[in-house]
Amino acid sequence: MANKYSLGIDVGSTTVKTVITDSDGNILYSKYQRHLSKVKETVTDQLKIIQADYPDEEFTVCITGSAGLGLANSADIPFVQEVHAAFLAVKQKQPDADAVIELGGEDAKIIFLTGGVEQRMNGTCAGGTGAFIDQMATLLGVSADQLDELSLHAQKIYPIASRCGVFAKSDIQPLLNQGARREDVAASIFQAVVDQTVSGLAQGRSIEGKVLFLGGPLFFLRGLKKAFVRTLGLDEEHAVFPPEAPVFVAYGCAIYAATAEKAFHISDIIEKIRTAKASDAIVTGEPLFRSQAEYDEFIDRHKKFDLGYADIRTYKGDAYLGIDAGSTTTKLVLITEDGRILYHHYSSNLGQPLDKIADQVKRIYSEMNPNITIKGSAVTGYGEDLIKAGLSVDHGIVETVAHFKAAAYFCPDVDFIIDIGGQDIKCFKIKNKSIDSIMLNEACSSGCGSFIQTFAMALGYDIAEFSQLGLFAEHPVDLGSRCTVFMNSSVKQAQKDGATVEDISAGLSSSIIKNAIYKVIRANSPDDLGKNIVVQGGTFLNDAVLRSFEKELGRNVIRPAISGLMGAFGCALYAKERAGEEASKLISAEELENFTYTSRSANCGGCTAHCQLNIISFGKGRRFISGNRCEKGGGAANRNTVPNLYEFKYDSILNTVKTHQPKRYRGTVGLPLALGFYEQLPFWHMLFTTLGFRTVVSDESSRDMYYLGQHTIPSDTVCYPAKLTHGHIENLLDKGVDFIF
Repeated sequence: MANKYSLGIDVGSTTVKTVITDSDGNILYSKYQRHLSKVKETVTDQLKIIQADYPDEEFTVCITGSAGLGLANSADIPFVQEVHAAFLAVKQKQPDADAVIELGGEDAKIIFLTGGVEQRMNGTCAGGTGAFIDQMATLLGVSADQLDELSLHAQKIYPIASRCGVFAKSDIQPLLNQGARREDVAASIFQAVVDQTVSGLAQGRSIEGKVLFLGGPLFFLRGLKKAFVRTLGLDEEHAVFPPEAPVFVAYGCAIYAATAEKAFHISDIIEKIRTAKASDAIVTGEPLFRSQAEYDEFIDRHKKFDLGYADIRTYKGDAYLGIDAGSTTTKLVLITEDGRILYHHYSSNLGQPLDKIADQVKRIYSEMNPNITIKGSAVTGYGEDLIKAGLSVDHGIVETVAHFKAAAYFCPDVDFIIDIGGQDIKCFKIKNKSIDSIMLNEACSSGCGSFIQTFAMALGYDIAEFSQLGLFAEHPVDLGSRCTVFMNSSVKQAQKDGATVEDISAGLSSSIIKNAIYKVIRANSPDDLGKNIVVQGGTFLNDAVLRSFEKELGRNVIRPAISGLMGAFGCALYAKERAGEEASKLISAEELENFTYTSRSANCGGCTAHCQLNIISFGKGRRFISGNRCEKGGGAANRNTVPNLYEFKYDSILNTVKTHQPKRYRGTVGLPLALGFYEQLPFWHMLFTTLGFRTVVSDESSRDMYYLGQHTIPSDTVCYPAKLTHGHIENLLDKGVDFIF
């Protein structure tokens, strides 16, 4: 005889869900709550709420979820795999469903029920899940709910990578820096999640029929629902969002628990959870500092590399402004003729670099002595072109040049520079007083400033406070050097294994350094980096990161006190070198008072690429255009005087097919206008027409063409041109050819 009550506990990567069912499988109670990495405490709190309502009842119990296996084993409570739990719940509640899509905190699942049961789940990457959405909301400086609200007012969608949060940041940050509407970016983030689910999980199977959408993100985020329904082409009858969606897997877990023979009082279950022992598999390293005295000596040594300061209110003479519009931060430095700092600023740009910098320049004008003349200005960084156009800055320079000029100011014999910024790592080898080689992080920005900032915010700490926590940690956790998304799981596991926040902070600082040395620089030994090493970038203002770098290298390095401002300082030095007799073109205080700009979207008609442009107008005929892939979209003159050879080639290939077809033919062959077939089309056309066949080619490549074949792509690691070819095959099938070659 089945027990009267069954309890399902779903311990996910970010949330805990509990469900109580009766003997007929009806849900009597449910709760959905974020655990903020305090798994045992959250589970215990939820069980105590249940205990108040069911003090004397017995429950059969089971645990599921990506973070539930360890807890189940240590507490000696039955465990069921979450995909199987979801399958049981679907069979109970929605037996006529054809497919199920469930998105959790760090996992995504698809269950195909029609045409053979097949279950798929993300493996090592949490791209396109709730954690991904949280990261993107953090990047925009909003909550997940606010991100959802923004998405509902979007006008256009941008292509954004969703395989991992790092790639997505690399797509989103330039959009923000170039003035894209936040509403459009928000909707694009949700579309990226849909694309990742369809191409990354479905991988060759069509998602069709009655589709059940489960999990917290798909229940609470209206913009995400809208993107899924639109992309899959579902109507209300075939897109099902059940009211119990957030706790659906916990419900399936309770269904599974109902088959158990042994039942427990809720107090016994609480005791089992409370006394569950943590794993002792945690690996730790050496403390960064063993004493306060050791830390004080470290601070005194680095204080030697500091600049002098001058009072902006009393100084008289020439000054030079340097601006670094970075990926996530804004830096400004105003220096005197002899290199002293009159004004400096460093802060997050919150996706609005132009507004931030305009405000700071306005503040400089309001505070400075009327006898100060800004003789020159220069800007570098991601937002260089936008800032130069908007504020009439005199010079724009490459980041490497700016950073080298700044480093050489502090150490004329510098032979290696490493700069760790918000989203990039730059390393320069210097020979004969010039840059000899450059190393950059490529597609991944794990180990950058935003990497540790993401974890600080996830754990509820300000970045500065979080950095200080690890300085005297006795057992820094060895987290290795991995991608941000993977590291999320490592951090959570370390917490479950008893690591303190201090240990994790120190461990993350070490991870940043290991990533830079062994993945970006790919050094075999410290000697590869040289003897006179200058470190810069805001990340090195973190004493824990700097100490980790010195300990890993086994030598001391030079960190200027303005480490985070080095790009801006290098720009100021460049502006000083280039200053002539003429006055600076920098926007005046009077113009700044009335400074406004408008942003609008448009499609370039210069060629068939039809680039989506962001046009920012500043008044008086000044404007900045981004999104263009060539100079035409930027408003280049004489755009029609140069022949378009790509267009000529394309038209010539199509004319071959159009004008040389047999009058009588034995069949029609489809040829995809992609990959090698595009280059070799005249050959294949001649071959088949000589054999007596009519040839038909697919339409021109486009984003829509990619989406047409997205559901048929069997592997996420295939290159984009190969993925695009799937769309061409679908296009030929729609044209009704006899066969496709």
